[in-house]
Amino acid sequence: VFLHGWPANNNMFEYQKNLLVEEGYRYVGIDYRGYGKSDAPATGYDYKTMASDINEVIEQLKLTNVTLLGFSMGGGIALSYLLQYGDSKVSKLVLAGAAAPVFTQRDGYPYGMTKEEVDALIADTKQDRPSMLKGFGEIFFAKEHPEPLQQWFHGLSIAASSHGTIQSAIALRDEDLRGKLENIKVDTLIIHGKKDQVCPFEFAEEMQKEIPHARLEVFEESGHGMLLDEQEKFNETLLSYVKGNQTV
Repeated sequence: VFLHGWPANNNMFEYQKNLLVEEGYRYVGIDYRGYGKSDAPATGYDYKTMASDINEVIEQLKLTNVTLLGFSMGGGIALSYLLQYGDSKVSKLVLAGAAAPVFTQRDGYPYGMTKEEVDALIADTKQDRPSMLKGFGEIFFAKEHPEPLQQWFHGLSIAASSHGTIQSAIALRDEDLRGKLENIKVDTLIIHGKKDQVCPFEFAEEMQKEIPHARLEVFEESGHGMLLDEQEKFNETLLSYVKGNQTV
């Protein structure tokens, strides 16, 4: 079960979906409310409500033995799901470039964007969302990618609702999972790019400290978008983990 990042949709995992299906696994990609093919209601963009949406999908599809992958904001939502609903349906957790334990700087937590910087992103979204997304895309990857691929990725974010993009940016700014992650008991693999400019590498180190059964796989050449920056390594790491092989 794949949880996408802000402000894309589950199609960002195209190259993982193809691999997993070829290997005989079931891929379930969830578009959050306000994103992709999902409805865009006026409310419910906090992590608690988003997590309840994830739970509803898992329950409706009667999923068990789930490997839950949360990318960026999806990492925070995945953790919120486990904290609220437990791990009876989830056997493994993958946190890829996760925006956790907290996305913005706080007292005792000097990592990530300031709240004022996120407020500026929100203001830019209200003024000129396509230009904001273009600027965000420029810090997303550490490597150069072909223009058609960049345009495809940009299009994933353009497809989101403006309201959902704004409201979940507020959640990103304000949600704080510090002090709670010791309650995550499921086997956890943290994948993080060393050159990440969106969710700095210190996020991964903080998560590894807090989550009891967490292992960290460092992607030395990747920025935030390690799915494309080191696509082959990412896919191999993910597949090995899903199959139950040691990755680190």
